Amino acid sequence: MKWALIVGGSLVAIVLLVAIVGAALPRDHTAAMSARIPASPESVWAALTTPAEFPRWRSEVKRVEVLPATPSGPSWREEGGNGTITYVVEAYEPPRRLVARIADQGLPFGGSWEYRIEPEGAAESRVTIIERGSVYNPVFRFVSRFIMGHTKTIDGYLRALARRFGGDAAPTVVPATGDAHGP
Repeated sequence: MKWALIVGGSLVAIVLLVAIVGAALPRDHTAAMSARIPASPESVWAALTTPAEFPRWRSEVKRVEVLPATPSGPSWREEGGNGTITYVVEAYEPPRRLVARIADQGLPFGGSWEYRIEPEGAAESRVTIIERGSVYNPVFRFVSRFIMGHTKTIDGYLRALARRFGGDAAPTVVPATGDAHGP
């Protein structure tokens, strides 16, 4: 009985500590990574702006429902490892810049991804993804910051994008430049 109380008390203390530290962390964060992708900017643009094809090259996406386009570009709903998330494009500048924002309310996180595509070499592109995110739940905030890291999802996305074109990527952390969604 004594051991059960010690173990139970320790678990409660750990969860409480995680919640306190998470509450002390900033809700919002910015993270950016860049990688060389073995495809032209036009080909990369086509991959990024054809949501119906995402399940074919992004293993974490199980299903995509293409929604009616907005005045600023496409919108879609992804079903995958993070649940079901609706995205709306806020900036659509072919083939160099795309900004997609999470449109759902009530998720434990939100924000946007900005994709910047620059030509690099004869048939390659430099793709930079800037995540401007918010993590609302303090426990998730702790996990996002100290266990997963803010760049894990970006890293996986860039690696999947490179594989989509038959290559490998070595994403690197880069400074996030520009304002909330500027160049």
